[in-house]
Amino acid sequence: MIRRALANAGLGVSDVDVVEAHGTGTPLGDPIEAEALLATYGQGRKTDEPLWLGSVKSNIGHTQAAAGVAGVIKMVMAMRHGVLPRTLRVDEPTPQVDWTAGAVELLTEARPWPELDRPRRAGVSSFGVSGTNAHVILEQAPETAPPGDGPTPGVLRGGGIVPLALSARGRAGLAGQARNLASYLGGHPDVTALDAARSLTRTRSLLPERAVVVAGDRAEALAGLEALGKGEPAPGVVTGAGGSVNGRKVFVFPGQGAQWAGMGADLLDTAPVFAARMEECAKALDPLTGWSLFDVIRQAEGAPSLDAVDVVQPVSFAVMVSLAALWQASGVVPEAVVGHSQGEIAAACVAGALTLEDAATVVALRSRAIATTLSGRGGMASIAADADRVAELIERWPGEIEIAAVNGPASIVVAGGRESLRELVPHCEQSGVRIREIPVDYASHSVHVEAVESELRTTLARIAPRSGAVPFYSTVTGGRRHGHPEGRDRNPAPGRERPAPLPGSPRRPPHTRHGRRLERRPR
Repeated sequence: MIRRALANAGLGVSDVDVVEAHGTGTPLGDPIEAEALLATYGQGRKTDEPLWLGSVKSNIGHTQAAAGVAGVIKMVMAMRHGVLPRTLRVDEPTPQVDWTAGAVELLTEARPWPELDRPRRAGVSSFGVSGTNAHVILEQAPETAPPGDGPTPGVLRGGGIVPLALSARGRAGLAGQARNLASYLGGHPDVTALDAARSLTRTRSLLPERAVVVAGDRAEALAGLEALGKGEPAPGVVTGAGGSVNGRKVFVFPGQGAQWAGMGADLLDTAPVFAARMEECAKALDPLTGWSLFDVIRQAEGAPSLDAVDVVQPVSFAVMVSLAALWQASGVVPEAVVGHSQGEIAAACVAGALTLEDAATVVALRSRAIATTLSGRGGMASIAADADRVAELIERWPGEIEIAAVNGPASIVVAGGRESLRELVPHCEQSGVRIREIPVDYASHSVHVEAVESELRTTLARIAPRSGAVPFYSTVTGGRRHGHPEGRDRNPAPGRERPAPLPGSPRRPPHTRHGRRLERRPR
């Protein structure tokens, strides 16, 4: 049961600090519970970081059906105050348990619960006489800013285009929602379209019949709402039926290729959260790259071009990380992250597995190594066929062309030497298979990358990935990464990478119920 709870939460045993035990004090039940905790939470921990164990029953006795919720309340209050409470009337651990079998210690005295580089977490066990057993893992809620005297700043500044999102159980209800909102806005001139958009997003339930009115000002908002209320088409009004999507949210960070000149420039002026995160990225990246991130975004005269790999990858990283911050500030918080190729660096940063400064160092030095060592030596191409067919097509170039990425059941990317790829293009066309050369001049996810492995392992040796606050999954294995983006062992710098399936492929992270995948990319 404990292992299933950890798997469902995407956590390891060392990610939980304390367990609130069922702990009834019986000579039969307590040893069984303690042995289970020793066999699970007690294994694989540092000796100076044991699992702490206590029970609220020492304070209030057995409250029967309320026993489980009493433990939850205790742990929530303990997280709030940063204290692990003492368990009363414990003179010494029961001799019926071999306490040397794992790193578990009783809370015979109150202890501080220190702030860590991850949220505080507690397990709560409750066992029913009917045989129903439960183990719940609680996680500390993120800090929220205290309310001030002034207005709460929004994630967007006024004056820009905003979406008014409405939903209902049917078309008639949707039209009624539009008419009601139009009437309200007409009678409350102090309420801006941005205020209405924010409230609609944060406070309304999401129902099956949906519409969005895209408006640049109050007049456009009222015109669109009136048209929607009458069931008439209008510019900026989009309607549709939303399907039922079960599960939690995943942020997906793509590799190179989604960039465009000027990406993010408008958001610098209209989204304070995005601009603030970009400023942090610039402070981390500019000393490493030697050019200004903001100059590239705003296409200032003399700024380097996105055509260079050691420019496009740091800029794409900054935009992806800042878009994630904007979504999170808007209330869209991921329960997991996943990244493809260089997108794994952004995913690791958003997950908390890498600090922003360390992630910036990885992306800057990695892209520079690619530019100086690999650029001009190879290329990549996208083939519209399945992996088996592509393997047949490239078999006449053994060791020269490899499958680099599996984007989907019939979308494969290959990488290799430039001359070999030039020969592959007509070969595919003559075989009736569509092929498109990708505008890059190096062979990523191939044996070519081994040329920079030694350099990167040296230059990035100080980078120490850590356990993140958000589960971080690999698109290669489908399993959870533990702070090691884009590489083996502890080093986040790839050498020879295996073919990388994109998050949109059929492979899904195990032990998760994530249903919404939100791609964080410039387009």
